[in-house]
Amino acid sequence: MLPPILSFISCIFILIDKASLSWALWPVPASYQHGVEVVWIANDVAFRYSIANETAASPDVSNATTASVTLNSASSYAIVEAAIQRTQDRLFNDNFVPWKFHPRNSVFEPNHTATRTFITSVTLQQNRTDSASILKPLAGEVNESYNLSITTSGAVLITAISSIGILRALDTFTQLFYKHSVQSAGIYCPYAPVSIVDAPKFAHRGLNMDVARNYYAPSDILHAIDALAWNKFNRLHLHVTDAQSWPLDIPTLPNLSKKGAYKTGLSYSRRDLDQIQEYGMYRGVEVIIEIDMPGHTSSIHWAYPDFIAGYNIQPDWNNYAAEPPSGSLKLNSSAVYDFLHSLWEDLLPRVASYSAYFHTGGDELNANIYKFDDTVKSIDSAVIQPLLQRFVDFNHGYVRAAGMTPMVWEEMLVEWNITLGQDVVVQTWRSDEALVETVMKGHKALAGNYNYWYLDCGYGTSLDPPLPAASSNTTTNPYYPYLDYCTPLKNWRLVYSYNPLAGIPANLTHLVLGGEVHIWSELVDPVNFDSVVWPRAAAAAEVLWSGAKGEDERNRSLVDAAGRLGEWRERMVARGVRAGVVQMVFCEMGGHSKNGSQCMDMG
Repeated sequence: MLPPILSFISCIFILIDKASLSWALWPVPASYQHGVEVVWIANDVAFRYSIANETAASPDVSNATTASVTLNSASSYAIVEAAIQRTQDRLFNDNFVPWKFHPRNSVFEPNHTATRTFITSVTLQQNRTDSASILKPLAGEVNESYNLSITTSGAVLITAISSIGILRALDTFTQLFYKHSVQSAGIYCPYAPVSIVDAPKFAHRGLNMDVARNYYAPSDILHAIDALAWNKFNRLHLHVTDAQSWPLDIPTLPNLSKKGAYKTGLSYSRRDLDQIQEYGMYRGVEVIIEIDMPGHTSSIHWAYPDFIAGYNIQPDWNNYAAEPPSGSLKLNSSAVYDFLHSLWEDLLPRVASYSAYFHTGGDELNANIYKFDDTVKSIDSAVIQPLLQRFVDFNHGYVRAAGMTPMVWEEMLVEWNITLGQDVVVQTWRSDEALVETVMKGHKALAGNYNYWYLDCGYGTSLDPPLPAASSNTTTNPYYPYLDYCTPLKNWRLVYSYNPLAGIPANLTHLVLGGEVHIWSELVDPVNFDSVVWPRAAAAAEVLWSGAKGEDERNRSLVDAAGRLGEWRERMVARGVRAGVVQMVFCEMGGHSKNGSQCMDMG
């Protein structure tokens, strides 16, 4: 029989679980129990971090400044101390009053003039020493699990296997607290006692961000990394170059960005790239670089026109490319291979310091372009395929020599039947069937079906309709209403409904490492990035962290998700992310539970 106090706490947990009042957390933890007692936290609270079997404990960093942690001293202590500082900033500077989630004009805040219980300390206990791969892991090499507890007396204990697990726990910890509307009252948690046990379902949880079609300053990318980390993503896949621009400095090939970027200065220097990857490293977000090829390489033409076949064919570019300008690296040119040697020798050793992966692209390759390639002169796949095999093998040899694992788009495997090494990760995007085919062939794969996880879809075409023929008398435009190829817009509920394991044989689910949600930038730039990406990417984040199904193997409730996502959106806005709306305030005030809400669609 339980002691009276434990029995009382258990009753609180059971009652709260049945009421389904646990809006506070996104992504939803594997196990989350909480009560209804209030504890407060002051900005002088001590955070104490230690690693098991290490004699020296971390110093008290409660009042440390950001400058005290240098980005060139990568270690478990430096990672966690920097995270503690960010946690304090989120709690005391970027919090919010949750008035939208309570009935109109109701009194929902705790009495700040009564006797209050304050959190006395936050203990961070790492139970193992970090592995050598902690800063640039392959999928599954880092244990991100954690336990978090808050007692009614104000004691906080966080335990984790790794420093990255501590980071994930701190991100959860910040979501348990709210700002009081009386400014001097401070910050409180209304959920004590809290008990959380959590771990991700998938090892690879990423955003694929196109920074070639429109330019993003390094600060814009850092802003995106912050939001990714808060949502427990652990990968940022930077699609750095494409047909339209080459915004990446390669010191041994300076003309690539000097001529291929949209404008001098709109490119990422070596220092910029280091900063972006280091910034992600400190937040548990591994930045993976993609140089897409052999298609999507037309921007190389500006510096090396002889390397590109079929550049900017007009007006029927669509016979040779997915979008203008057309063009592809020549497949059988010794000069191109010399170029690739110089490119990889310059770039790969640099990015290998921060990432275990490198993406070599391979999507949307159009065979028709090779009739313009004087080293191929054929559109026959039987001629092209062995040349493409050699091309991929050459590039992947350099990636492996740099100590990284290659990644490719699905077309290399399922369309061109390229023989890939067993280490290669295949990124699928066109269909669930492609994902199934990839794992059936024994390859590790990433999910990301464009019918669910392409966030740029539904905004209309980015291309101009053709001019009407001079002799035409019709006023009907066949391109009306100017839709894009992947319409409709993928709203957050559709994003949330995607199950990366749907149709995957049970004995092959381990090959699905996770997935990525995608934002292509034809109609997106830093001005509208936040509102296009968030909170829809957050819906994918929960699928990847928590799984598409709950413990009962049923799909998670969209009603419950709406309440939690609505609150999470408010937190993101308070932190400077201009995320889109989840629901109107009327719906949020009405509450969400397992029994529904007052804004259910009954039409």
